[in-house]
Amino acid sequence: MNMTSNTSPRVDNAAAVSPRRYRDLALMVGLLGLVIAGFLGLAAATGWAETLTALRSLSGVGIGILLALSLMNYGLRGLRWHLYASRLGLGTTVLQNMRHFLGGFAMSVTPGRIGELIRMRWIRRETGWSFDRTAPLVLVDRAADLTAMAILLALALALSTSGISGGVPVAVAALAAAFVATRPKLLHWAAGLGHRATFRKLPHLFARIRRASHSLGAFSGPWIMFMAGLLGVIGWAAEGYAFHLLLDWLGSDIPMWKAIGIFFLATIIGGFTGAPGGLGGAEATMIALLALDGVPLEIALPATLVIRITTLWFAVLIGLAVFPFAEHQSKKASHALEG
Repeated sequence: MNMTSNTSPRVDNAAAVSPRRYRDLALMVGLLGLVIAGFLGLAAATGWAETLTALRSLSGVGIGILLALSLMNYGLRGLRWHLYASRLGLGTTVLQNMRHFLGGFAMSVTPGRIGELIRMRWIRRETGWSFDRTAPLVLVDRAADLTAMAILLALALALSTSGISGGVPVAVAALAAAFVATRPKLLHWAAGLGHRATFRKLPHLFARIRRASHSLGAFSGPWIMFMAGLLGVIGWAAEGYAFHLLLDWLGSDIPMWKAIGIFFLATIIGGFTGAPGGLGGAEATMIALLALDGVPLEIALPATLVIRITTLWFAVLIGLAVFPFAEHQSKKASHALEG
């Protein structure tokens, strides 16, 4: 009797989780299929020869530079994750935290990037800390990314001579969302508002957010906010600069700050859609903004394709490479804790 009562909830949970995973996978595959179909359709309408000529103009060295700039972004944001983990008091090493951070990229293309919460499972196995205690780490990291991109978008809007359509409200919305997510009282209030707005359908989710809000004070010191902000802005600026280099190599004469602004505006809008990795929204916005600025489709199309491969999909590839090692190490540490 005891065996039955102890194991049945696990079976029920597995049965409940499995359909959700299949839905997430189906959503990701469907969105990716639509994005690929969109690229193929635009390439066909533009002319395959022009698109392929633009792609062939990129050298192996150029692609290597784009990937190196993305690695710079991942490395600096990984150090920021370590900074936050140390501030929270996890007691994990820089190598552990980098492993958790990079391994989580394998789940970047889940809806709303919710799959990246796998990092919390690894932390729980290795330290014994529950999800509720580590949830502030996720919130402040997401908010820091949003803040860094919003700052860079605002700089691009200020320094670009011709402006970027729709950039101001998106930058303001991103900064506002980041501000709420890093202020304990505001986040607690927002969680209550969300609970009521969803007609109390997700009580556990919003209860966790309210509990997490109480721990955000650990990240509010001026020194940690400055260091974390600096790491995030420099890291994300590397990817924005990569987009500028790519457009220049493909023959576009868009100024640097205009290119950086387009990159971050498209990235933020893609993130706001909640689609896996911003699929569809980011690509469509990027192509549209480039077209509005007079960039021909035979340049806008390969530029968007290449920058998404060297940023989003390169991160996923790194995550997939690190994921098995992170999973193995976390299980090994869990057995050691239990022993």
